[in-house]
Amino acid sequence: MSVQRDADGRRWVQAEVEVPGTPEQVWQAIATGPGISSWFVPSQVEERADGKTVSNFGPGMESVGTITAWEPPRRFVVDTPDYGDEGPATATEWAVEARDGGTCVVRVVHRWFADSDAWDDQFVGHTHGWLSFFRVLRLCLAHFADRPLTPVQAMGIAPEPKEAAWRMLTDALGIAGADVGDRVSSRDGAPRLAGTVEWAGQPTWPEELLIRLDEPAPGIAHLVPHSMGGQVYVTVRLYLLGDAAGEAPRWQEWLASTYSQREVSQLPGAAR
Repeated sequence: MSVQRDADGRRWVQAEVEVPGTPEQVWQAIATGPGISSWFVPSQVEERADGKTVSNFGPGMESVGTITAWEPPRRFVVDTPDYGDEGPATATEWAVEARDGGTCVVRVVHRWFADSDAWDDQFVGHTHGWLSFFRVLRLCLAHFADRPLTPVQAMGIAPEPKEAAWRMLTDALGIAGADVGDRVSSRDGAPRLAGTVEWAGQPTWPEELLIRLDEPAPGIAHLVPHSMGGQVYVTVRLYLLGDAAGEAPRWQEWLASTYSQREVSQLPGAAR
């Protein structure tokens, strides 16, 4: 996950994942608006060289880029003029490589120019984020290939520590302690959520759940908290087959109510 450096000062990081599907199926999932929205964030893609891309991470958090290379179904490159506030211009290259046995490797590489390491940590963190989303992509292609899912995004904001904010979410949903293979179902009073746990974090980041859903509709749920600026942003993303009208405001209202009821730092298990 470390930052690589070229002699001319160009820096880069990369992440990759092996997923089921043909190159054409994988291309649809990573290089079209409906495909990307089925496992990442709501996105729009003009499928051509010089086309625009827009990824919506939430209110006021849009990432806009321009496609500078377009070679379906193998490769495309998106240039983003800045990375966050006053960040460097970034080129993001996507590549699809077919493997034996009906799978493909998806690789994403971020390249930027800088004369210091001021942005290295952010890009390394960004790479870890891709690995998290790649787990959603793999599950999407394994169970919902060629069937676009409707994205639902909601976010709660809590004080640190992250571990306590996560415990509050999972306690309120009634799924605390869920592990891979467990059948889970949200408790009364919470938005409907039922399915089988496919991922339950890892030693370096235990606060993450990926659930293959059958309620409120067939699809995927991805729950994860992130610490930023002294606060914890607890994100719930659903990817559902069919109409998802009403799900986003329902989750947003519930998260706001959940995190306004009690100081997270007072919860059992919070760091002292």
